[in-house]
Amino acid sequence: MNETAPDPPSLAVNEHSPGAQPSLQNGDSDSDSLRSLCASLHSQITAFLQEDVPTETLRAVQAQTKKSLAIIQQALDRYPLPSLSLSYNGGKDCLVLLILYLSLLPTHPSLPSALPAIYIPPSHPFDTVTAFTLASAHKYHLRLDIHAADNNDEDGNPQMAGKGQGGGGGAMKEAFAQYLTRNPGVEAIFVGTRRTDPHGGKLSGSGFDVTDGGWPRFMRVHPVIEWHYVEVWAFLRHLKIPYCKLYDLGYTSLGGTNDTHPNPALRVEGSSGGAVSYRPAYELEEDREERLGRDW
Repeated sequence: MNETAPDPPSLAVNEHSPGAQPSLQNGDSDSDSLRSLCASLHSQITAFLQEDVPTETLRAVQAQTKKSLAIIQQALDRYPLPSLSLSYNGGKDCLVLLILYLSLLPTHPSLPSALPAIYIPPSHPFDTVTAFTLASAHKYHLRLDIHAADNNDEDGNPQMAGKGQGGGGGAMKEAFAQYLTRNPGVEAIFVGTRRTDPHGGKLSGSGFDVTDGGWPRFMRVHPVIEWHYVEVWAFLRHLKIPYCKLYDLGYTSLGGTNDTHPNPALRVEGSSGGAVSYRPAYELEEDREERLGRDW
């Protein structure tokens, strides 16, 4: 199954930074169109929170949504909008975060034409993931700064060790260092880390953690930290948010082509002439099985 994505906007290199990675240009967007998008998402989220939903899972999602919105609002109260950025790579977790973030911005007095974001693809990216990331960044008016680095995960989170553990991923550190050098006003970055992600268990419950020692210094804001796997999918599917079609092929956690496979817990054998197929990612239920298709 192949995803058919809209043609992404062109990429242009920032000439003021030698060797810089491309930055996504949203030249046809303006603050009014972004504000309109935010207003639409605000209405959608408000309606969802007021809805008499039919399942316990969706009721849990409503509660999680309220908690996440409170963390995002706290970040908006603490930081000027130009000093906030988003780590985005099209994964399901940071997609939920992005929708919630945008839903709080329709009346912001200093809304720009596009919101700053950083995209750090893996060294061996899936074409489908790349296409979705660029197309969705354009759709949601992100000014996407692209930096190549290894050891990036689908939640859009720099894989920094928790407190008391050593950090890793020199390329990731360098990518964020370059990003902050080019964007010196950025003080905090939204990330889609969840509690069950690598290093997620070490993060605070407040939704705010400064980067670990040895990393470029900024505040990590992780509003979906307490969301469970099934809640992420319940949110996306109930609100009919488009997602990367690789998930429909049994991939539940997205990395690179060299370390990511369909989740064996979703394997269906003998469905057609003995061929192996996989159920879609949203049919998985256990948090602990989410990364069974990953090599690390």
